[in-house]
Amino acid sequence: MPSFEFLAVNSKKETVSSTVEAADRLSAINIVKTRGLKLISIKEQNSKSSGFTFGKKKGVKTEELVMFTRQLSAMVSAGVPILRALSSMAQHAETAGFRDTINAIIKDVEGGMALADALGKHPDSFNDIYVNMVAAGEAGGILDDILKRLALQQEKNASIKKKIKGAMTYPMVLVVITIGAFFGLMIFVIPVIGRTIKDLAGNDAELPALTQAMLGISGFLVSFWYLIIPVLAGMVWTTLRYIKTPNGKKKFDKFLIKAPLVGKIVRKVAVARFTRTFSALIGAGVAVLEALDVTARAVGNTVYEESLKSAAKRVQGGEVLSKIIAEDEELYPPIVAQMLSVGEETGQTDKVLVKVADFYEEEVDTAIDSISSIIEPVMIVFMGGMVGLVAASVMMPITGLAQQIKS
Repeated sequence: MPSFEFLAVNSKKETVSSTVEAADRLSAINIVKTRGLKLISIKEQNSKSSGFTFGKKKGVKTEELVMFTRQLSAMVSAGVPILRALSSMAQHAETAGFRDTINAIIKDVEGGMALADALGKHPDSFNDIYVNMVAAGEAGGILDDILKRLALQQEKNASIKKKIKGAMTYPMVLVVITIGAFFGLMIFVIPVIGRTIKDLAGNDAELPALTQAMLGISGFLVSFWYLIIPVLAGMVWTTLRYIKTPNGKKKFDKFLIKAPLVGKIVRKVAVARFTRTFSALIGAGVAVLEALDVTARAVGNTVYEESLKSAAKRVQGGEVLSKIIAEDEELYPPIVAQMLSVGEETGQTDKVLVKVADFYEEEVDTAIDSISSIIEPVMIVFMGGMVGLVAASVMMPITGLAQQIKS
């Protein structure tokens, strides 16, 4: 029987972490609830990946999920029953996979299950944030408003991802072109030029150091290309797989945070995700400890995840979140702690943090534009330098031969 690891809050507001054996995820959820615990998260133990993984989980596209959320919000606010709204969206789903998911949710809701619990059975499509916020919306009778918040949050996250990918596309294309041009020159052009120079100057002629270096690199690539390509591909594959392991991801995230140029953008993106996700959960009525736990896993950076989980433990011990955040200025700029403190004093944490999220999302846009304007000329100079080296290695011996002929 599968074993499920869960995190929950008991009647004393204490966080409980344990395991339970059940036939499936839904049964495990019901067992936890019968113990009088308020569930925060639950996952199957043997579904964890501690090493290299192959393939990718099949989930719903962000655009399709946003559309689903907005349509469901509109129908619920218009007074359309949940089952009728879900049935309508199942008929108009863009993909067969998501249609099957919605139909499965319909069957569970028809059987008396809460919408949040039905969504929780499909973690590939609906993450913990989504499920927790829907559960809070159902409990507070504000499901339509919660769904609007969810749709807005998903659109913001998708917008940041698109901007980062868009900013990196051109530099990556230049890198690929540069590498391709280098190998093309070394394998096809330099050997021909080298033979021509030797024919003109003779095998005993002393060539310039730069020309000798280029001919040596070219000869090595031509002789061992069948080994170099698999080795480079293997190194890239191994590095990418290692980054996907828990230990590798942790080291890579630490590197990204401290990396020049990129580090500032990574920190701003993480802060924007933290403030927007946390504000959405708090605004939905989710308890602070639950909101911190869910937010920690949603930020997408293990360094911030550990920081927020540590903060949750200290909050549970009676400390104030804004003071805890203020202690780590490397991860959280002072404005985050200050605005959070204002929110705690006024009881409007969700509204205050939304403004912080908006500010840092604008900062991310500015930083991305700035780094793009720096990377492009650097890459062009690099390409020009590479071509210049090749040209110099060719022209130097030819110039030497011309001088010898004149003398």
